[in-house]
Amino acid sequence: MLQANHPVVITNGVFDIFHKGHVQYSHEASQLGQTLILGLNRDASVKMLSKRNDRPYNSERDRAIVLAALASVGLVVYFKEKTPRNLIQEIKPDIYVKGGGCDIEDLEETKLVKSWGGQSKSTLFVSGFSTTILVNRIKKTGLLTSGLFFGFIISTCRCLR
Repeated sequence: MLQANHPVVITNGVFDIFHKGHVQYSHEASQLGQTLILGLNRDASVKMLSKRNDRPYNSERDRAIVLAALASVGLVVYFKEKTPRNLIQEIKPDIYVKGGGCDIEDLEETKLVKSWGGQSKSTLFVSGFSTTILVNRIKKTGLLTSGLFFGFIISTCRCLR
C-alpha cells in the first residue's frame, strides 16, 4: 500500500506532447493536497481512446520520465484501462482532479471518489493549448516533414539522460 502524506490528490491523462496547459494543470492539482499522484494512460489504452492510430506520439516510458521530473508530481502510475477507475479504487485518494473542458460531476471517477467521502475538482482550461492544437500547428509549419522537429526532440532527449 502506498504511504503518502494526506490529502492525496490524483489526476490522470495521456500527456502525450507536454505543453503549458499540462504544466498549469499539474501545478494546480498539486496545490490541492500534499501528494499528487498522476495516473498515466499506457500506450494500449491511448489507442483505445484515440480515433487515430498514430497516437500516442511518445511512448508511455518517455511520457512518464517527463512527468516524473516535474516538481509538482509525487508519483507517476500507469493504468491500462480506458479510465483510471481501478487505479482510483486501489489508491482511494482524498481528491480527484481533472483538467477543464469536461463536466466533472458527470465522470464515473467523481462518483467513485465521493463514495468514500472524497472530493472532485476541475482546473481551469488553458485556452489555446492542447495536444491536438500543437500537432496541427507543427504540421502546418512543415516541421514534421522537414525533420527539424524530430531532430530537436532527439537532441532534447539526449540532454535529459
